[in-house]
Amino acid sequence: MESGIQPEVNKRNSAKQTQNFYGNGKLLISGEYFVLDGAVSLALPTIFGQKLMVSHKPSFNPTLTWKSYDEKGEVWFESEYEFWHFRCLRENPSLKALKLQELLLEVRKENSHFLRENVDVEVTTKTNFPLHWGLGSSSTHIFNIAQWAYVNPFKLLFETSGGSGYDIACAQAEGPIFYQLKEKMPTWSLVDFNPSFKENLYFVYLGTKKDSGQAVKDYRERGAASKDIINIINALTKAMAVADDLREFEELLIEHEDVVSRYMGLEPIKKTTFSDFWGTVKSLGAWGGDFALVTSEESASSTKEYFRRKLDHDVIFSYRDIILERSPLLSKDSALSISKKEELLQ
Repeated sequence: MESGIQPEVNKRNSAKQTQNFYGNGKLLISGEYFVLDGAVSLALPTIFGQKLMVSHKPSFNPTLTWKSYDEKGEVWFESEYEFWHFRCLRENPSLKALKLQELLLEVRKENSHFLRENVDVEVTTKTNFPLHWGLGSSSTHIFNIAQWAYVNPFKLLFETSGGSGYDIACAQAEGPIFYQLKEKMPTWSLVDFNPSFKENLYFVYLGTKKDSGQAVKDYRERGAASKDIINIINALTKAMAVADDLREFEELLIEHEDVVSRYMGLEPIKKTTFSDFWGTVKSLGAWGGDFALVTSEESASSTKEYFRRKLDHDVIFSYRDIILERSPLLSKDSALSISKKEELLQ
């Protein structure tokens, strides 16, 4: 398994230093739903993500203060906790505050030394994308806390939120990955996904937020996918990663949509919403929400104008504007993507 991103300061921080952690956002290109049953998925970390900063100061009555900022610099969550049982110190705590309490208590189970010092701790988080986009505000949150507390981020996810864990792998990946659950254990590796036709790929926000927990429940109600279906998804995923041209890639996307459609009893989004679009449209993640992958041989302006008219918004990204490319396996475009990511974190 690939190693996680290390904090920007040494683990033996003095009380006056600030620790900084960062997790990438994610997009699941293939294997949606079936990744839960061990299918190989192709996942891409994004240049959007979340930062967590921790500062300390001596105290005789230790308190954890938490404040979260959105991409506009506005506070969307804040709370305070005592250390011993992470009891919320504010009256009538919100559901978000109680959820964070649950997460902190789970961390304490994994690391009994977590937050035992006589210091006040101030935590600040900041996303550089709107939370409703579904790019991983929860998974990057869990990943960053795990890095801070020196616990296994996958275990922390499985014990609290659930899911396949591909988003945790993306949070620490340096480029596109293959992700798979083998005997329910997460495994992932960098993959040389560097399509020559990336200028024909776009990621379109669909304007709706899908409940991933409900989507998993709906999938589970159908029972475990057969070995034959898993093998088909595996073959499609691996073929996508090495597709030589756009036409071949589009055919693989269409076949993948057909497999998911028949299994889940859902209509592909191209048929229900974008039937007059000239390219291919593939749902990403839980069908019906968040982002879709779009292929187009028309100009970028024509492609984006089509979706602006259909969706009444302009959250439409070219490949290079959203996907993190940072690996010796990948092209020289990597440096550009990294610079964009660092710029967004300022």
